[in-house]
Amino acid sequence: MQEQLKLGNQLCFRLYTASRLITQAYHPLLSGIGLTYPQYLVMMVLWEQDAQPVNEIAKKLYLETNTVTPLLKRMEAEGFVERSRSKADARQVIVSLTPKGRKLEEKASCIPYELGSAVACRSVTPETAPQLYGMLDDLIRTLSPGA
Repeated sequence: MQEQLKLGNQLCFRLYTASRLITQAYHPLLSGIGLTYPQYLVMMVLWEQDAQPVNEIAKKLYLETNTVTPLLKRMEAEGFVERSRSKADARQVIVSLTPKGRKLEEKASCIPYELGSAVACRSVTPETAPQLYGMLDDLIRTLSPGA
C-alpha cells in the first residue's frame, strides 16, 4: 500500500474524528438545555448579535442558507427564535431571539468551561488552545470558497 493512502497519514481523518468526538462530548451538556449542537451554534451567533438575516447567520457558520433554514424553523417551533421579514427588504428574513432564547444564554454560559474540562489533554490546554485556533482558522480560510 502506498504510504500517502494510509488512514493514519490523513489530516482529514484526524479532523473528522476530532470533530465527531467533540460533538459527542457536547451532547449531554446541550441536551440538558434542550439544544442540538447545530442549534447551539446558531444561538451563539445570536447571543453575540441579535436580529440577524438568515444569510449572515449561514455565512458565520460556513453553511448554506438552505441548510440553516430548516434548523431555524425547528428552533422557532421550539420557541428559541422568531423569524420575520425585513422592513427594508421583504425578501430578507431576520432571525431574532425570543425571551426564552435570551434566558437560555445564562444556562449555556457554563458549557464552554465544562467542555474545555472534558477535552483537556496534554497538547490542548488553555495556553496552547489559541495556537490551535489560529492553525484551524488558517485552514478554514484556505479551504473556504473565495479564499
